[in-house]
Amino acid sequence: MKATATKARAARLTSLTEDLANIPEDAPFRVRLHYLFSQIEKEFEQLYLENQNLQEKLENATSNRESLTSHEPRERERYGAGAVMPALATGGSSLTAATPSTSTQADEVGASFLAAASSTHKSLKAKLSSATGGSKVKASNKIKAQTSRIVSSFKAQTVVASVVREFGGHKDGIWQVAAKTGQPIIGTASADHTACIWGIESARCLLQYQGHAGSVNSIKFHQNRDLVLTGSGDGTAHIWQAAVNWEVTKKGHSSEEELDDSDEQVEDRDRVDTLRTPLCEFAGPGGHLSVVVAADWLSSMDQIITGSWDRTAILWDVETGQPLQPLTGHDHELTHVSAHPTQRLVVTASRDTTFRLWDFRDPIPAVSVFQGHTETVTSSVFARDDKVVSGSDDRTIKVWELRNMRSALATIRTDSSVNRLAVSTGGIIAIPHDNRQIRLFDLNGQRVARLPRTSRQGHRRMVSSVAWAEEPLLNCDLFSCGFDRRVFGWSIVLPKDN
Repeated sequence: MKATATKARAARLTSLTEDLANIPEDAPFRVRLHYLFSQIEKEFEQLYLENQNLQEKLENATSNRESLTSHEPRERERYGAGAVMPALATGGSSLTAATPSTSTQADEVGASFLAAASSTHKSLKAKLSSATGGSKVKASNKIKAQTSRIVSSFKAQTVVASVVREFGGHKDGIWQVAAKTGQPIIGTASADHTACIWGIESARCLLQYQGHAGSVNSIKFHQNRDLVLTGSGDGTAHIWQAAVNWEVTKKGHSSEEELDDSDEQVEDRDRVDTLRTPLCEFAGPGGHLSVVVAADWLSSMDQIITGSWDRTAILWDVETGQPLQPLTGHDHELTHVSAHPTQRLVVTASRDTTFRLWDFRDPIPAVSVFQGHTETVTSSVFARDDKVVSGSDDRTIKVWELRNMRSALATIRTDSSVNRLAVSTGGIIAIPHDNRQIRLFDLNGQRVARLPRTSRQGHRRMVSSVAWAEEPLLNCDLFSCGFDRRVFGWSIVLPKDN
């Protein structure tokens, strides 16, 4: 058995070497690294199966030995002289104990079987002990528990996830996606200098905003009104009217009209309403001096917060369009800003490896600094139960409590940089990665699932942002966007829903 396992392991290593040889030498570093991680995952799965197989054999051998030693005398008494003994677990034929000589033969066979079972048990035990370095029971149990935790992260989950909608039309990468509460629409912000409003049912662009002169880096819907807030690389933030024309998608034609006006129908179907003028522009004296990377509505909806590469965040008045208060303190460019849904709280993330909590509930704002990441903090968002979740280029996601900024409650370690994450009302963290993956974790740091990504579904380039729908919108629970210029609507059924 040892020789067979050694040959199987050697075969896997040979196969891995052959697969590596098939990767082009000029392949990007991330592609090669991603491939190596997939091979490691397969190896873990095979090791887990081998471990399970050995454990089953050991348990079977032990149970057979105990069964034989405890039940054989009683079996002989029950069947008596001249009776037929049942076949043993080895699959041999039954033995007839009709005479003293045949009874002696049965004893010899039973003894030989016990000896074989004992040697098998010792052999398996020796192999398992040698595999763990000959350590004692405590050490082996500890290693077994650690291995189970590692392998469990690769095992199939019971979450059912699939792509049910796909949106396409942007001419460059998409920075952010947002879902509108109570309406079947989503919004996207793109590097092609536009923002779009999409109908979820038709998967068509209903309105395109062209008012910015630079990349549109963020998009947020007003909670109650048909207003949208966008931040741009032109150094400004805009609020614009998101009144969509639903008749375009609902308009029908008779068969005669289809024959007579087919050209007009094609033109009407491909037509997209455009908007170039904002209701309010946030710029000018007291405004930002560089790219506005993110913007969000405060809970009262009468103020907004913007974050910029000029290392500051600014609180603005929506009605007047004037800056109310600059927020300074970060040592490097800001990467994200986010407001609390019900309280006057704001978090700002920065390349200085920190994020800050700003409390506007008192006349004099209070600020708290959260330190714990080792590289750029790419996003920080509020979650239920007074928690904040932060993601970073250091490949970790940390869950914090607002009352304790010294240490994180949970740390999630991944294999790729983290982009703009989102937390559902149920406490599920959706994590978009540079390596095209999307993972789901809970607020305790436990893995829930990894969304499927194949040649037919999933993103082909970096996933830049995700957004949960507060209520499922036409079977879409989660939306994701990336630099493959595509947006996906995902249907996600969690284990408790199954």
